[in-house]
Amino acid sequence: FPFPYTPYLIQEQFMAALYSALEAGQVGIFESPTGTGKSLSLICGALSWLRDFEEKKQQEEARLLALGDSGQEAKQQLVSARAEPPGSRDAAGDPDWVTAFVQKKEERDMVDRLKEEQIRRKKREDHLEKIRHNVQLKYAAKRKRSEEDETKRLLQLSKDILSEGAGLEQLDHNEEDLILAEYESDEEKKVISGLEEDDDDLEEEHVTKIYYCSRTHSQLSQFVREVQKSPFGRDTRLVSLGSRQNLCVNEDVRSLGGLQLINDRCMEMQKNKHDKKSDEEMEGKKRRVSRAVCPFYSYEQMQFLRSEVLVEVKDIEQLVALGRETKACPYYGSRYAIPAAQLVVLPYQMILHEPTRTAAGIKLKDQVVIIDEAHNLIDTITCIHSVEVSGSQLCCAHSQLQQYMERYRKRLKAKNLMYIKQILYLLERFVAMLGGNVNQNPGCQAVSQTGTVLKSINDFLFQGQIDNINLFKVQRYCEKSLISRKLFGFMARYRDPATAVKTNKENQKLAGLQNFLLTLQQGSDKEGSLQSPAVEAEHNQLQTASPLMQIEGFLSALTNANQDGRVIINRQGTVGQSSLKFLLLNPAVHFAKVVEECRAVIIAGGTMQPVADFREQLLSCAGVDPERVVEFSCGHVIPPENILPIILCSGPSNQQLEFTYQTRDLPQMMDETGRILCNLCNVVPGGVVCFFPSYEYEKQVYAHWEKTGLLTRLTTKKKIFQEPKRANQVEQVLAEYAKCIKRCGQAGGQMTGALLLSVVGGKMSEGINFSDELGRCVIMVGMPYPNIKSPELQEKMTWLDKTMPRAAGQAPSRVLIENLCMKAVNQSIGRAIRHQKDFASILLLDHRYTSPAIFNKLPQWIRERTQVKPAFGSAFAELRK
Repeated sequence: FPFPYTPYLIQEQFMAALYSALEAGQVGIFESPTGTGKSLSLICGALSWLRDFEEKKQQEEARLLALGDSGQEAKQQLVSARAEPPGSRDAAGDPDWVTAFVQKKEERDMVDRLKEEQIRRKKREDHLEKIRHNVQLKYAAKRKRSEEDETKRLLQLSKDILSEGAGLEQLDHNEEDLILAEYESDEEKKVISGLEEDDDDLEEEHVTKIYYCSRTHSQLSQFVREVQKSPFGRDTRLVSLGSRQNLCVNEDVRSLGGLQLINDRCMEMQKNKHDKKSDEEMEGKKRRVSRAVCPFYSYEQMQFLRSEVLVEVKDIEQLVALGRETKACPYYGSRYAIPAAQLVVLPYQMILHEPTRTAAGIKLKDQVVIIDEAHNLIDTITCIHSVEVSGSQLCCAHSQLQQYMERYRKRLKAKNLMYIKQILYLLERFVAMLGGNVNQNPGCQAVSQTGTVLKSINDFLFQGQIDNINLFKVQRYCEKSLISRKLFGFMARYRDPATAVKTNKENQKLAGLQNFLLTLQQGSDKEGSLQSPAVEAEHNQLQTASPLMQIEGFLSALTNANQDGRVIINRQGTVGQSSLKFLLLNPAVHFAKVVEECRAVIIAGGTMQPVADFREQLLSCAGVDPERVVEFSCGHVIPPENILPIILCSGPSNQQLEFTYQTRDLPQMMDETGRILCNLCNVVPGGVVCFFPSYEYEKQVYAHWEKTGLLTRLTTKKKIFQEPKRANQVEQVLAEYAKCIKRCGQAGGQMTGALLLSVVGGKMSEGINFSDELGRCVIMVGMPYPNIKSPELQEKMTWLDKTMPRAAGQAPSRVLIENLCMKAVNQSIGRAIRHQKDFASILLLDHRYTSPAIFNKLPQWIRERTQVKPAFGSAFAELRK
């Protein structure tokens, strides 16, 4: 395998296992601890396979073409070799000359198809080569852009002069913008001079490709940078896909902030572009309403962007910069590049959510999918397909749709009216299920019976009296008619009295409607003082995004099979605060399609332990043959003496450590934890990271230590930092923590570093690295079991017990709880070791870690080196050493 430096042995094993899994078309679960160069192994292993695969395919094609070209005699031989004695008939009962003719025709067709493909491929390669070397083209494109800008400027000037000279009605600022943006000269899709070939010839068959997905944009960017550094960085055609939020370069749209708003606005601008022509014909002489189109959505510039993307590997940031420079939309431009790309880098959601996949033009048939950072894959799929709608969203959508229908009743076709009435009825019933009435302000209606109820989909539909409505048809109607987008446009136009021009007759009629809308929005201000900021934020959100979008998601969720999901009816305080949530119980139904269509699927992560739930809940439920599943797990690159994992059963004063819900609040447990930390901080240099099972418990312990004076003792050795609850403060706290450790290291005074109090599953337990001095000791206080009282978890446990076989005498629900706990533990403690020369100690404070079922769920590389210490003394001695 080509590699940028000499690979570790485990990297070679990883690449070999990956190669053979891809070759054999398997589903692989790959575990390689963080700090072992997993990304590079994935890149070099997978791209080596792809290169060999393409070479083999081309050799095979060349062989067939040679056969095709070597004239008829080769074919004659083939046919005569296959032909039986004259007069015979084959199995289907056709005379042999018919069979021979059909075979010949098939062969001829195949050869023709291959020839076409070769011509296309050659064309594409020449085209990209040309761009690579031909700087002239780039300048031509640039020059053309600056000419267009100049033309626009002149047009604008002449417009200004006109409006000043003539007493034309003054348009307000944003309408002026709208008019300007209509100027577009590339409707005819002229191609930049020098790229004269017919561009559509370059649209070719889907090249075999690898889809690489990860959770966050920063992880994807990191991966792309690794590709750039790898030996494949020069000649791999790579495309990064992202959401409009990350890729949009139109400042007016970007500034809207929310993803839903950006999506809505973008679609609306495209629609305007396509509608423009028909508008002109319709209106004839009348001066038509100007509507904004996006200046970046230009076919020609996007084709140019596409080629640039394929020529050189770019990450999201570089893609956005290129989009700004070339005045082309990176979001759509990158999608044009998918068919020709070899490696497509994209966020989880785009692969795992079928509608998104289709919209992006991602075809999985016979492709390879690699899912990285996949330890949370099951939760992720569940999350993507679970939808929650609030009472205020339901009421808001109902009122908007009702007004829309009233306003356009005369112009709507009967079928439209029928579906709109069905949707209105559904919304009315949903609000009734929350104990409210759609025609009253959701913020003022108190709910009589508060609490949470779970129902199967069918029960929910029956009880809501909506079992007679065909939800599949309603869902299809929403998709095809784009009703939510039309409604969004309607609301945008009539919501704000300031934007309405008063002279219009229509508008006077609508004044009443606007006032009504305003009362709806302000309805909750009467008892405004009671409103929490969260509820207000929700209100503002409601005013802007189209609530029907969210509700469409809920409707489509209700079309899942009855056994695969549940509806949670959550009644709180007022109808507005109550909500309906669809909870997906069986993530396998949505993963099955991916596994069926793909040639191979690789699920990879730093800590995939425990692996059983991937095998059972995801793969076997999705109907994957157990023979097709391979597992690969490698050790760590650090020498054994660089890590000291200890399970500690009791503290310095011989108090047994057991942090159950019942015992963890006892003063003596909190005191003992404090004593352990005090002792550790005396001997451990640099940074100590201590994980608590929850924010609440961390707060409680902190307060207790403050009261008993233990904090003061701790602060003589280490400065104490607490994990912030708000995501936007994490960076700051981490920077301070690192600065403090560095300062103490240099100063060499009494203070030796810092102590960071974190929470399992919080912001610090994932994706953040405590390398070197930042994490010389990681402590896990107790066992972070999930909250068993949560109705969602209860439902999932019941469902598992019903559908899954008992494994080794344990109920599946019990296994689930243990797995969730240990996945969280493994994520947190795996943060300490980040590279080959790193070293750290890991302390698990709870005697329950010693039970075999739990102990065996630790990652192998930690488990092999773990020591169990019944008493504190010997553990402390080991740590000191």
